[in-house]
Amino acid sequence: MTALDAAQAALAAEHAAVYGYGVVGARVAEARRAEATAAYEGHRARRDALRRTVRDLGGDPVAAAAAYELPFTVPDPTAAVRLAAVLEDRVAGVYSDLVRSAEGPLRREAATALREAAVRAVRWRGSDVTFPGLAERA
Repeated sequence: MTALDAAQAALAAEHAAVYGYGVVGARVAEARRAEATAAYEGHRARRDALRRTVRDLGGDPVAAAAAYELPFTVPDPTAAVRLAAVLEDRVAGVYSDLVRSAEGPLRREAATALREAAVRAVRWRGSDVTFPGLAERA
């Protein structure tokens, strides 16, 4: 996988995370709403940065879809928390690919994004995974 391919995949995942956090924010309990808002804003910032990165690598940034299929229905705050953890796990997975594909500053930025997603996932889930970003490959 090239750095451009991995950056495009990360951008697509960030688009999906921004959409998903819209759902999380609508359903999460008031006590965790600020946390959901901060994650939403963080993913928006990463998305915008990745658009620039893709252009810098010579690509046309992948566009966001009009809507995304959620992995399960989100009728209540408990499901919203579960969705947030899934979103972070998925984002961590694509950033692990970008870490493997990139070099220099882009690799460091991808590693930072992977770490941030892993930390958010732990906060949402209440437990950690051994190798964040690689759990889905097990």
